[in-house]
Amino acid sequence: MSAYLSLAIAIVAEVIATTALKSSQGFTRLLPGLIVVAGYGVSFYCLALTLRTMPTSVAYAIWSGVGLVLITLAAWLIHHQRLDWPAVAGIALIVAGVMVINLFSSSAAH
Repeated sequence: MSAYLSLAIAIVAEVIATTALKSSQGFTRLLPGLIVVAGYGVSFYCLALTLRTMPTSVAYAIWSGVGLVLITLAAWLIHHQRLDWPAVAGIALIVAGVMVINLFSSSAAH
């Protein structure tokens, strides 16, 4: 499995787990709580696979940046949470930073 594929799986699993964390209502609801535990387990396992070939700093920058955008979208769609323009601008800057790392840094696994 490629580093980017395992990282993508880690990101998606983490987004699912974090979204379920809100739905678990402090682990008082069983099914969302189980999704949280399984999602984070899959996420960290796949992140560990990624770190075999990708530098930690690059993997974490991608994981946190892409994860932030996806979690924000999930929170908006599922939990009807809204963002103001400064929050959107901040997220855009994070995405730009991840793109700079991937496009221009020699540290990124290509």
